[in-house]
Amino acid sequence: MPATRFVAYYRVSTARQGRSGLGLDAQRDAIRSYLATSSGDLLAEHTEVESGRRGDRPELAKALAACRLHRATLIIAKLDRLARNVAFVSNLMEAGVEFHACDMPVANRLTVHMLAAVAENEARQISERTRAALAQAKRRGVILGGYRGRVATDADRERAAAAKTALADARARDLADTLKALQAEGITSFRAIAKRLNDMSIPTTGSADKHGRPSGHGGAWHGAQVGRLLARLSTIEMPIR
Repeated sequence: MPATRFVAYYRVSTARQGRSGLGLDAQRDAIRSYLATSSGDLLAEHTEVESGRRGDRPELAKALAACRLHRATLIIAKLDRLARNVAFVSNLMEAGVEFHACDMPVANRLTVHMLAAVAENEARQISERTRAALAQAKRRGVILGGYRGRVATDADRERAAAAKTALADARARDLADTLKALQAEGITSFRAIAKRLNDMSIPTTGSADKHGRPSGHGGAWHGAQVGRLLARLSTIEMPIR
């Protein structure tokens, strides 16, 4: 029996993966390992740098044409390298080319259609979950994305400073009753108040989160911090006497 002729098709998702060989080397190793045990002849190799969701793959078209020309079998390392939508797999099936997947050698046309349908549904669910998570983060006030070429203005800095002040004021108000109680016990020095706050495991003002709540990861209180806290309370018309 003559050796089976193969045309290999590799796919990587990004140009960076294509240049670095990340993912590509693993696909080549899988195919070469299979060929070494099956006595197959590799006629050509085609590498695609594409998204799995796109159907216009010129390198795959070349690989399929080579398979038809040489009556060869298209060989891939993993079935997910083919596509993530049913329509694309249907077009592949209509090309009339035999295929072999190293990770699933018993796969047939019906198997590929089923797996493609599952993969398409999974990709759609991931996309929907991602959109929902981003929308929820946006509703919480999270600024999405990184640097977009915009430099902060004076107005931006003023708003940021005002927000920081508002949070610090809110945190100070939260501590007002505790400070009153300590002073009522005769604990009046800044150092003594700081010690009691530490004993009570109350985090420092600076460790409050963006809602003015303690984050639980602040450092120890010191007398100077207590002094600043009392001064802040006096400026927001909540003096501690």
